[in-house]
Amino acid sequence: MFIILRNSSPIFLLLLSLFLSLSLSSSIPDYTSCLIHHNIKNFTRFPDQSSTHSYDADYFKILNFSIQNLRFAQLNIPKPIAIVLPESLEQLRSSVVCCREFSVGIRVRCGGHSYEGTSSVANDGAPFVIIDLMNLNHVQVDMEAEIAWVEGGATLGETYYAISLASKAHGFSAGSCPTVGVGGHIGGGGFGLLSRKYGLAADNVVDALIIDADGNLLNRQEMGEDVFWAIRGGGGGVWGIVYAWKIKLQKVPETVTSFIVSRTGTKDHLQKLVDKWQYVAPRLEDDYYFSCFVGAGLPEAKSKGLSATFKGFYLGPRHKAISVINQVFPELGIEEEDCKEMSWIESIVFFSGLTNGATVSDLKNRYMQDKEYFKAKSDFVRSHIPLEGIETALNILEKEPKGYVILDPYGGMMHNISSESIAFPHRKGNLFTIQYLIYWKEADDGRSSEYIEWIREFYDSMTSFVSWGPRAAYINYLDFDLGIMVEPINTKAAGEQARVWGERYFLSNYDRLVKAKTLIDPNNVFTNQQGIPPLSSSISSM
Repeated sequence: MFIILRNSSPIFLLLLSLFLSLSLSSSIPDYTSCLIHHNIKNFTRFPDQSSTHSYDADYFKILNFSIQNLRFAQLNIPKPIAIVLPESLEQLRSSVVCCREFSVGIRVRCGGHSYEGTSSVANDGAPFVIIDLMNLNHVQVDMEAEIAWVEGGATLGETYYAISLASKAHGFSAGSCPTVGVGGHIGGGGFGLLSRKYGLAADNVVDALIIDADGNLLNRQEMGEDVFWAIRGGGGGVWGIVYAWKIKLQKVPETVTSFIVSRTGTKDHLQKLVDKWQYVAPRLEDDYYFSCFVGAGLPEAKSKGLSATFKGFYLGPRHKAISVINQVFPELGIEEEDCKEMSWIESIVFFSGLTNGATVSDLKNRYMQDKEYFKAKSDFVRSHIPLEGIETALNILEKEPKGYVILDPYGGMMHNISSESIAFPHRKGNLFTIQYLIYWKEADDGRSSEYIEWIREFYDSMTSFVSWGPRAAYINYLDFDLGIMVEPINTKAAGEQARVWGERYFLSNYDRLVKAKTLIDPNNVFTNQQGIPPLSSSISSM
């Protein structure tokens, strides 16, 4: 386990990072020779002063391209001995075989949005490789069957774009950030604007092709129903490498309606709006998705100070969207000019966070602009938060303009699907989720510990207002504060440690996930600090 001293100088951290990585460089020649033997040429290895290898020049460019949280791009963070970018199924299988042959750890990266950097970082001191799937990003749409095969390295934006080329009347139920990788998103469940109508992204997977630790390619029948159940919502990167997902497409109307409105005013006024939202949003008809963002520095607010931003999406025309929301939430004052009619794919761009003037074709861009440092946490809410709880949150948010919360509604299909249907368990009884976020820029990096402490204290202050027994969390908002695996330990101890966070992410589905892990990866080859452990064999170091 590496221990990094706080407040160390940049030069010291650079030298330390180089020392740690170079100390592992003895693994590089054998591993890369194996890749070359298998005719894999698209890789880059950790630059070494004694090496003139032609693949080394772009190492840091490729490493950082898909690290979306700058906390994990810093010099003191352990680096992979190599980054492999397979260009075919056979190369992907061979990449895994080479890692196994030379006892090199594996990190699988699709879009690089892991909240705790698990797709790019390993912290156990052992050599590891990133297998980056960005070149395996093809989407094949079959409109007659209303399905699509999506390779594991595709982003949500690339997937949506491909669907829109094939049909104007179909979409897919998943998230709104276009640079998020499909593999990790579906692996954790994946919710978005269509979830109240059609369920999670993982609910709409009908088959998958996964590469196991021995390099075998398995479809749904070959992996078995227990493993197929687990890979849909049981967390990404810990079962094997999903080469492709077979997804169901959903029908969408020719015209949908979208709006983003911000409200400012007194704290008392905002408190009443947020309070009303929690009674309205989960109860709206399934065609409506209505979320709420609250903070003191929201970009949509157009003015400094505490504000609430409401984002609405409706599968239908503007007049109906306005009528529905004004009937149940007249205090919000939605007007005709607030709402925009558009196609489904245009609504993806509208809510994407891309710059003004972005077009549908911009959804294909994998690179996320304006990267920042961030830390996040999550909660599920099963009983309405009292005014006291909302006031507590507003008081905390008012003092930190870099922090905010996102409230996403449940209800609709999210309630109707069983908690045991797939590994994702958070269904009936949940009103909404809370995502706590704090972002900061490089200039504020020296205050990173302060920002992280702020969000931890905020989270603690909300304890009595959210779910309990256990206090639940969303696996796609990975949070190491809930506990991590430490040091090489025996199977029983690993299981006891993992249960601490495993039951918070997966509730009563946790034990079935352990059984599935034992079936597909008994030696724990695909792992991270919060990976599901197998029942059999010793647990490898994280």
